Amino acid sequence: MEQIAKAALLVEWFQPPPDVKNPEQIDLQYNPTELSWDKSAQLAEITIPGLDAPLQQFVRGQAERLTLELFFDTTDHGMGKGALSVTTLTDRIYQLIKIEPKRHAPPICTFVWNDQFPGSSLEGNAGSAASAIGDALGPVAGAVASAIGGAVSALASAVAGIAAAASGNQRRNGFRCIVESVKQKFTLFSPDGIPLRATLTVVLREYKTLDEQLKHLNLTSPDRTHSYVTQNGDTLARIAAQYYRGPGEWRSIADANGIEDPRRLAPGATLTIPPTE
Repeated sequence: MEQIAKAALLVEWFQPPPDVKNPEQIDLQYNPTELSWDKSAQLAEITIPGLDAPLQQFVRGQAERLTLELFFDTTDHGMGKGALSVTTLTDRIYQLIKIEPKRHAPPICTFVWNDQFPGSSLEGNAGSAASAIGDALGPVAGAVASAIGGAVSALASAVAGIAAAASGNQRRNGFRCIVESVKQKFTLFSPDGIPLRATLTVVLREYKTLDEQLKHLNLTSPDRTHSYVTQNGDTLARIAAQYYRGPGEWRSIADANGIEDPRRLAPGATLTIPPTE
């Protein structure tokens, strides 16, 4: 019989250097039956008189949340005299929301189960969102392009390129977090009033340092000059979409590099991507 993978929380208790130790592993008694993820962006509305709707201005991303419903039971140890309280298990989870005296904050945790977290395949691999977009757009773009020229084909390549560049942000092997809330519900008691069964609703909030976020985002600024080495299938529209967020800006790249045919690029060529004004 195949061994079931157990979900666990890895807890990074505060340890001053050089006494840093490996995280404590808290195995969950039963694997959760559901994982609920919540990620949103904070937007500001810019109102302009006369428009049908306000303009949307991105302000910042919000921390992602993972909600778990965890079940604990100690009835296997008996329900009469000498019954084992379920709090011996639930307190290990509840302590993760309490402040550590030396850190002045709750500990940093990582929820792990396996390496197939939601979005783990979204990085241009077969079956990913980027591949799916490319597969879906390819036949349509090819058919339309044969009738009206290569403009639609270039736009389709640009959209697929944006998806491939942006979709990799979910790739991860665990969810590093801080416990935001713990709701405990005790549903079974011994005749002596000892709690024997409990359900915990635990909300984990995403934790990332500044350095980790800057490295992960790999932000580029369109107001600075960049260099780009072309690859098979590249078009100027796709490259313009990557650096300028608009495929229609391809002419600036063509003019800066003396390119006459924007649809035919030799792989391995180094292009200068001029800054926007």
